[in-house]
Amino acid sequence: MRILVLCCLLLLTAPLRAEEVDVELFLAVDVSRSMSPAELEIQRRGYAEALRSDEVIAAIEGGLIGQIALTYVEWAGSTSQREVVPWTLIRNRAEAEAFARRIETHFDPGLRRTSISGALRYAAEGLRNNEFIGLRQVIDVSGDGPNNSGAPVLAARRVVLERGITINGLPLMTRDGLGVRWHLEDLDLYYASCVIGGPGAFSIPVRDWSEFAGAVRKKLVWEIAGERQPRLWHAQHIGAGPDGYDCMIGEKIWERNRRFWEGP
Repeated sequence: MRILVLCCLLLLTAPLRAEEVDVELFLAVDVSRSMSPAELEIQRRGYAEALRSDEVIAAIEGGLIGQIALTYVEWAGSTSQREVVPWTLIRNRAEAEAFARRIETHFDPGLRRTSISGALRYAAEGLRNNEFIGLRQVIDVSGDGPNNSGAPVLAARRVVLERGITINGLPLMTRDGLGVRWHLEDLDLYYASCVIGGPGAFSIPVRDWSEFAGAVRKKLVWEIAGERQPRLWHAQHIGAGPDGYDCMIGEKIWERNRRFWEGP
């Protein structure tokens, strides 16, 4: 009887076996106040549409294991992250459809500031603490501006890359919405130099909102399938990208223009 009780206690206290997946994919989506309500809706519907696409479903089902782990988190300032859909196992079209519906039914307003560094650190902890073991770990970060809040982006990126996590980017280079004053003409270069990194890292710039859904679909397929495709910007290690880029440009723009945001 004592042996039986001991065995039961061991079973109850033993950690659950983690689920193996092809990729643990953290979708980190910018909802800072530089984004208009219409742009926020385009983002959510764009991700939902991509998850329903035949290309993405084929990539999920065609993997070595045939399933992925996915979470969708909206971010803004250094401590402003909200989990819209928690870590979820996706194996087929029905599960992808259910995930997409949860994104579409979420319509919270935007948050303040832009902290890519905060999003990266939050994502890294999410990848560390979930209940999955992926052949790859990927943070997929979108944004319409450079880091201007929290820790410097290079410091956060270094921590993430040292853990073997790949960072991909979706720089939003449209010129509408509320963030024109903070617009960075070469945001694609900023992402190449200061944000993305790790094995096979890439970014896909979006210059018009009509391109958004297609860009998300292409990006998800590459991330899920793990394929090495020709890419506009590509970084294999820390520090990749054009030499000498000022990765503190966002903080400098904020200091120059903060009076317009915060008032006298």
